[in-house]
Amino acid sequence: MKNLVLFGPPGAGKGTQSEKLIQKYGFVHISTGDLFRWHTKNDTPLGKKVKEIMNSGALVPDEITIAMLKEELDKNPQAKGFLFDGFPRTVPQAEALDHFMKENNSAIHFIVALDVTEEEVRTRIAKRRTTENRVDDEEEKLNKRITEYFTKTVHVLPFYDKQGRLNTVHGIGAVETIFEDICKVLDKN
Repeated sequence: MKNLVLFGPPGAGKGTQSEKLIQKYGFVHISTGDLFRWHTKNDTPLGKKVKEIMNSGALVPDEITIAMLKEELDKNPQAKGFLFDGFPRTVPQAEALDHFMKENNSAIHFIVALDVTEEEVRTRIAKRRTTENRVDDEEEKLNKRITEYFTKTVHVLPFYDKQGRLNTVHGIGAVETIFEDICKVLDKN
């Protein structure tokens, strides 16, 4: 089993690339954003908490996120590997994920960061806002999410870089070219 964390700011193409990686490698996709949206759409008790937090533009607390991730891993014991999208977002979350995976006799084997400028992210999300009408793409919430990424989440990358696990892929260009670059990272190991 090989596990991957896919990093990038909102609108970097994580969802698009995740779909292609799942098809090629058989990963089980775990997107914290998708999990949060599912729980809020289905109005679960967890979803009510998540909705309140997401509506304020804040990050969901680690203990809630880890509990959701554990639930997803437990649902998929046959998985060839997991693709984590949108988590971890802080160094404590990265440490918690490593600890959690070790407890489950596994590890995070690949960390891939999609390198995309803030200007490009804003352009992509403006397009996505008109086609997908996602609540988290509204201007005020988007600004909080982008600020959150570039002031907090980006600091997770040196954590993985010091361990020699970080791989950066240029995230601007043709979707297929970006995908091929990610595959080169995964296939070299």
